[in-house]
This record gives sequence, C-alpha cells and structure tokens, in this order.
Amino acid sequence: MKEIPEYEKDLASIRAMMERSVKFASLSGLSGVLAGIYALLGAGTAYYLIYFPNSPFGFRFNYLNERETLLQLIVVAGVVLIASLLTGYALSLKKAKKLGVSIWNTPSKQLLIDLFTPLIAGGLLLLILLWRGYFAILASACLLFYGLALASASRNTYKEVWYLGLFEIALGLMAALLPGYGLLFWALGFGVLHIVYGILMHYRYDQ
Repeated sequence: MKEIPEYEKDLASIRAMMERSVKFASLSGLSGVLAGIYALLGAGTAYYLIYFPNSPFGFRFNYLNERETLLQLIVVAGVVLIASLLTGYALSLKKAKKLGVSIWNTPSKQLLIDLFTPLIAGGLLLLILLWRGYFAILASACLLFYGLALASASRNTYKEVWYLGLFEIALGLMAALLPGYGLLFWALGFGVLHIVYGILMHYRYDQ
C-alpha cells in the first residue's frame, strides 16, 4: 500500500499534467530575460540615433523628421522584435520537449489568437501614427497595446503574464502623460520589466 507522501506525488503529477493540457506551460523565463536585453540594446541604439550627444529628456521629436533616422529606428525595432520572437520560440520549443508536450496545441493556438489580436491592431495604429507624424505617443501606444495583449493572452498561460501586462499598461499611461520621456518608458517596459519577469519565471517554472 502506498504511503501518503507517494500519493501526494501522484496527485501533483496528475495536477501538472492537467494544467499542461489546458494552458500553455512552455513559456521560458530565459527568453524573457534575453528579450529584455535585446530591448535595452535597441533602446541604447535608438538613443544614439535620436539624441546623441544631447540629453534624452525633452521634446526632441524634430530629429525623427529626418527620413534616414526614422528608417533606422524602424530597422532597430524590427531586429529587436524578430530576435525576441525567434529566441522565445526556440526556448519554448526546448522547454516543451523537456516537459514532454507539443508546443503546437489547443492552448498555444488560443494564446496566439488572444495575443496577436491586440498586437496587430496596435501595430496598424503605430503605422498610422508614424504616417501622420505623431511621434510623441508612439512609445505609449506600444506599451499600452502590448500590455493589453499580455493581459488577453494570460488566461492561457501563467498568471505572471497578466501582472506583466498590467505593469506595461501602467507604463504606457505614464508615457502618455510624459511624452518627452517615451524612450525611457519604452526601455523600462520592454527591457527592465522583461528581465525581472524572466528571472521570476525562470526560478518558478524552469527549474
């Protein structure tokens, strides 16, 4: 007859299997850390392109009127996005194999739908803002729609994703109030918060 500790282990294993069947449990904390590092490198590059050697504080959006600078910033943002997506996919695939589950299942499909619906809407809005020259609220719009996307997708994965989304939304609102500090808020939201979130996720779920 099994002892109580053995029954508890069996119940924990069953609970873990059930959770993996209804939510996407393959998110990697390390991918969050690396995405944050990529974002900080991107923010540093953007600072150099826009402000250097001047102060990043203040309304210096006239620099973005230069077509070459604007195109360079779009390239930097694209590189950060692609690197983050590829890293996230590779590390999530590795974790899924470790857990013995498929990365492409019902929870992951629903997560992508919930995540990309706000992101696509936000991306289209950003293109409109760029086209109209409303550079002052670009960072705010990025953070707000990203936060909404995370909050929407969180029901299919860990609760920490929901909290990250709330912090991103809060930073987006603050960036709207202080548009001259957009790059700083962008670095905090996509850089620092991702690193903190990634470290937390790594020690909670990747061990």
